[in-house]
Amino acid sequence: MFTGIIEEIGTVVAMTRGARSFSLEVRAQKVLEDTRIGDSISTNGVCLTVTELSDSSFKADVMPETVARTALQELTAGSLVNLERALSLQTRLGGHLVTGHIDGTGRISQRRNDDNALWLTIECAPSLLRHIVEKGSITIQGVSLTVARVDESSFAVSLIPHTQSVTTLHSLRIGSLVNLETDIIAKYVEKMLGKNSSEGIMNTLAKAGFF
Repeated sequence: MFTGIIEEIGTVVAMTRGARSFSLEVRAQKVLEDTRIGDSISTNGVCLTVTELSDSSFKADVMPETVARTALQELTAGSLVNLERALSLQTRLGGHLVTGHIDGTGRISQRRNDDNALWLTIECAPSLLRHIVEKGSITIQGVSLTVARVDESSFAVSLIPHTQSVTTLHSLRIGSLVNLETDIIAKYVEKMLGKNSSEGIMNTLAKAGFF
């Protein structure tokens, strides 16, 4: 489990590709502190298991299912990635509850500057938009963000200068593929109550500040 508050930006230094999978090595510093083999590190929002460690990097395997469902498929040596260690009971929950299990991907359709803010509009599948509500939480490339606007085919977020400076989101361009994880509460509400009855309840919970 993660919070969506990025600890540092790492660099992919090597990739070994198989037929439908790959392993990658990521150069990092802060997220290596107290990390052991078998621990989880969110990499662009994807929960990866550390398989090897050195003083300056970690390695992880990416299975075919993850390659097919996430934007990790577009990584190359030199790519920058958002990194976060799994939360502990002593961690401040500054973002929201993030599992690191990507629901799907979206593409940047618009980006614009608004004084000190950067607006990003992301197009995604209706199955994802169903769980995205205005003022609710969304995880994009591992970053916990507040949804500013939702329409029939896309949603938008507005990034403060700090988020722009400590994550890779500022470098996204129109057409960039991004990992999306919708709020876990919305998914459980829908599962328990059914698709039709849950929509109004999710909007009510969002307005009340639950997610």
